[in-house]
Amino acid sequence: MRLPLAMLVCLAGLSAPASSQDLTDSALLKLFTTQRDVFKAAQSNRLGKTRGLTLVTIDTAATPAASGMTTLAPADTTGESGSVSITPDTTTTTNVTTTGLSTPSTESAPQPVVFGELAPELQVNVNIKFGFDSAALTPDQRPLLTQLCNVMKQSDIQLFRIVGHTDASGTDAYNQKLSQLRAEEVRRYMVDECAIAAGRLEALGVGEQFLADQNDPKAADNRRVEFQALS
Repeated sequence: MRLPLAMLVCLAGLSAPASSQDLTDSALLKLFTTQRDVFKAAQSNRLGKTRGLTLVTIDTAATPAASGMTTLAPADTTGESGSVSITPDTTTTTNVTTTGLSTPSTESAPQPVVFGELAPELQVNVNIKFGFDSAALTPDQRPLLTQLCNVMKQSDIQLFRIVGHTDASGTDAYNQKLSQLRAEEVRRYMVDECAIAAGRLEALGVGEQFLADQNDPKAADNRRVEFQALS
């Protein structure tokens, strides 16, 4: 089975057009396995980073509580750390700090979340088209997730993270909330319609903090759902 043409996977550090992508199930599974390996390496070396991945702590205070989401306490800073500045548009700068993973927290209050910023060649993004100001997954967009469902069922990966991204239109708070709701909707579909165990999926919205197209913050490529194999 071939990957739907609307699936965007960035190869060799370059963002290739969606129509040029043609991955088999085995190739996608291999990519997820590589993701899991780099997450493990970044967590174990206490640097919070490894080739192809940097762990960053992000503030999701504007995000509603996400079902299945692992909330993390403030990050462990005993390892080596640095600073990364991401500028989603000409007026707003979001600062994040590289770090290692910390102990999960059971507190219900919003906590900083450790997010894995993968190199473009390791990312798996799906350009799902949502209606304006909507988080509803329309029937014509659901087939884009079919192959991901099949690969997840075949794999021994224990935990996937579904990450919602937006473009830079609208306010930071609005985009943060919308991206979370869209990630939640995709997670719901994967659980209810694809029979993926709920415990294997978590949803996270990051708004406009990690743009795929830095040169055009409002580009459609920025409106995407990213899949990450965490463990």
